Amino acid sequence: MKKLIPQSLRNVYHLLQAVAANVCFGFPSRKLKIIGVTGTNGKTTTTQMTARILEEAGFKIAIASTINFKLGEREWVNKSKFTTLSSWALQKFLREAVVAGCEYAVLEVSSHSLDQNRVWGADFDAAVITNVTREHLDYHETMEEYAKVKSKLFYLVSKKSDGVSIVNLNMEFADIFLRYAAKNKFGYFLESQNPNCVINQGLKLEVARDIALSINGSEFSVNGERFKLSLPGEFNIENALAAMCAGLSQGISLEKVAEALAKIKGVPGRMEKIENDKGMEIIVDYAVTPDSLEKLYAYLQGLKKEGMRIIAVFGSCGERDRGKRPIMGEIVARIADYCIVTNEEPYHEDPQQIIDDVFAGVAKHKKEEENTWRILDRREGIKKALQIAKPGDIVVVTGMGAEDTMAIGDERIPWNDPKVIREVLRERE
Repeated sequence: MKKLIPQSLRNVYHLLQAVAANVCFGFPSRKLKIIGVTGTNGKTTTTQMTARILEEAGFKIAIASTINFKLGEREWVNKSKFTTLSSWALQKFLREAVVAGCEYAVLEVSSHSLDQNRVWGADFDAAVITNVTREHLDYHETMEEYAKVKSKLFYLVSKKSDGVSIVNLNMEFADIFLRYAAKNKFGYFLESQNPNCVINQGLKLEVARDIALSINGSEFSVNGERFKLSLPGEFNIENALAAMCAGLSQGISLEKVAEALAKIKGVPGRMEKIENDKGMEIIVDYAVTPDSLEKLYAYLQGLKKEGMRIIAVFGSCGERDRGKRPIMGEIVARIADYCIVTNEEPYHEDPQQIIDDVFAGVAKHKKEEENTWRILDRREGIKKALQIAKPGDIVVVTGMGAEDTMAIGDERIPWNDPKVIREVLRERE
């Protein structure tokens, strides 16, 4: 039925819902400082980092992210599978944040929620963009339209006299986000990469220098302050820079930001290491886009030593951009020594067809009998990877991250990659 109704009409419905929700709950965001984080990849990690910085500075905060909700000390898992809540649920949450005495709310903001008016009435004080890479083209159709929709968050902030905008200058489409006015405009980038835009006067630049990467974390310097992260990879340094800019924009010192980031031991399902006594590096990551997989595997390739093998377990979600599937398969197969393509939230699509679509990309680099498998059962796929793995190898399981359920048709089947991996490891003992 939904497919018969034009999206433009559905967006009007969402707008009316948002207006009603704001009126019902008394426009709660006006009593909070709202930091919105959007982008294709890195939203969850950046949201968690930003919240931790604010907490370290003594503020009481609320979080609404892909993986969790938080109101002060109370925290619970996001089981909705929505990055951004419905307008009604969002305004209810913000009202609860006000009642709980929170001073800040840090929200993940999806392109769908911006396009559908679900965040109408949310009084954003700061807008953060992590990147814009290929995703959701089934909905937005072009990358240009996708970036334009995400920039609506910056338009909302530009209407405030004291608004803050924070832009990744290394990303494509950075200029689209920089064109919006804001009292305080921050741009961040890695010194090892060239900014992908024209840097104008008035832009406060934060640059990561002297970068050091390892399998266990990363280090970098900004304006003489040394930062140490338990999260590895240059992409996580970008996330940390975004969160750092958010903290600086709220008057928090660089030293306090560094202290807060050093205390973060990890983000569930984001470069999460699974402890084991087999001598293997087992990593669970949410990577669901070509860009996130490209960055992840380039990072792992840089760490690879002689005799070390990379074993990949991955797939692609159903009812999403189908065109990205073979691209993802090709990216992984180019670097991984073993590729296991498996099921990953098919929704109402045929899971075997999704696997075959991904495998078409794998086949461009590897023959079917050459260290590759198509295994429908995700548990069996993980089990196969751990059977192959030897001490010193890296096993990478991507696509589900910290999700607690898998969407199969209308059902939500209990599922959690880290939990399943630990169960399979125990079975081997």
